[in-house]
Amino acid sequence: MLEVFLALSPLQTTALILGGLTILFISRRAYVDRRIRKLGGVRAPVLATNPVSGLPFFLKAGYFQTKDRLDHFYSHIFDWATPACPNCVEITFTGRIRFLMTREPEHIKTILTTKFREFGKGERFHDVWSPFLGDSIFTTDGQQWSESRALIRPMFVKDRVRDLHIFDRWATTLIERLPASGQTVDVMDLFYRMTLDVTTDFLLGGSVNSLNNPKHEFVAAFQEVQRIQMLLTIMAPFRYLIPTHRYTRGIRILERFISPFISRTLSLPPSELAKLSTSDHSSTFLHNLARCTRDAKTIRDQLMAVLIAGRDTTAATLSWTIYELAHYPRVYARLRAEVLAAVGTRRAPSYDDLKAMPYLTHTLNETLRLYPAVPYNLRAALQDTALPGRPGEPDIVVLEGDVVVYSTLAMQRRADLYPEMVAGGEGAERFPDPAVFCPDRWDGWTPKAWTYVPFNGGPRICVGQNFAMTEMAFTLVRLLQKYQRLEYRGDWHAQFHKAEIVGAPGHGVPVAFFEADEGEIA
Repeated sequence: MLEVFLALSPLQTTALILGGLTILFISRRAYVDRRIRKLGGVRAPVLATNPVSGLPFFLKAGYFQTKDRLDHFYSHIFDWATPACPNCVEITFTGRIRFLMTREPEHIKTILTTKFREFGKGERFHDVWSPFLGDSIFTTDGQQWSESRALIRPMFVKDRVRDLHIFDRWATTLIERLPASGQTVDVMDLFYRMTLDVTTDFLLGGSVNSLNNPKHEFVAAFQEVQRIQMLLTIMAPFRYLIPTHRYTRGIRILERFISPFISRTLSLPPSELAKLSTSDHSSTFLHNLARCTRDAKTIRDQLMAVLIAGRDTTAATLSWTIYELAHYPRVYARLRAEVLAAVGTRRAPSYDDLKAMPYLTHTLNETLRLYPAVPYNLRAALQDTALPGRPGEPDIVVLEGDVVVYSTLAMQRRADLYPEMVAGGEGAERFPDPAVFCPDRWDGWTPKAWTYVPFNGGPRICVGQNFAMTEMAFTLVRLLQKYQRLEYRGDWHAQFHKAEIVGAPGHGVPVAFFEADEGEIA
């Protein structure tokens, strides 16, 4: 047999290999079809079933990611869907493992709640992300995930979040870094530095202090690692072709910063850790972890996970909020009036003050509706399962190992999920255009269940949601107290959505803040 193969011409050899691969992929497709029929369901609209048709989609996704237009790619991929299944499509590269892309609320609900135990991060996701986040809450499933969440949750209880001294310290530092009234500043850069300072202070009890030291190597490394991590995730089947030396070097820099904190904390006797836990201002996230585990790697992994969740999501949301407020002076004026009525121009807001400002909450909710912090997420099927079809249509079968990619960004921008009218009758007010930033819509409207999930939902709902909302609200109040108005200093319409792990304004947020008149009454 080997002699016959070696005797073939190059053209015959190529034809034989291609013929064999064709038979392989056809047989794999037939095998998957049989399993789907046996389970009584159907496929989503199929866009690709083999390397020839599938490779272009992965290359396009990687290209649009590098060009900061992943939102454009993801939204337009549904142009090939069918009326029976308009918001979910399938791409297969090998014929065996399928990737399903969805923007359907019922699918997200199923993944996150109804069939929570049937979907997880999966082995492939863990393999891609473990160099960065290890065995943390964001990369594990089952018992390991439950244990990670139990480690983290105690530091985000309401009583902990109510203590605003860390937010006050770094919001004050942020405002000190702003230029004189009327001068231009990229406030996004300052937000990213502030939230990094808040998060490292909260986690470790010692900040990177990037507001005062923007050239700190930790800042650049953190950004670089996330950029490459997103590319590795999108190009997962081909990730071994992506150079990772900068990625590995960046992770070493991050570890070099946090390792001394871990070592010092683990050197403390249990009695000292217990004493620290009774002091709100001295106890840190790291101290709490060390009371529960003495394993340095476990602590390192959880710190990395909370660091990425606590820094980028909050900074990006604050950046989008200021970007939109700069375009809508009426909204800014209404928001500022609410703030001044509640706390005046100087008093630091309390936790209860923040929760008593409904328009402030509406403004943040509206930002998160248009710009959910984590725009793309995924789950792998841990067993054969299904996603619900449209009413009257069969379920969409998801086989063990298949990956479902869901986008809250694409879903929350679907116009068909919003009402046309607030009330019927002549002269009724129309519901504001869902594509437009309008916090006023929240005055008399509540999204339908599972059409608004910026913090995910179900058992994996973001444990730091209240912490993030409080930090963002506190920072905005401090800015609104001091500045009477703001002005956008870039091309507002040229802005784009830059999606790495978190979605941020691609052009930054160049604005000018204008201080209030001296005679304004507090």
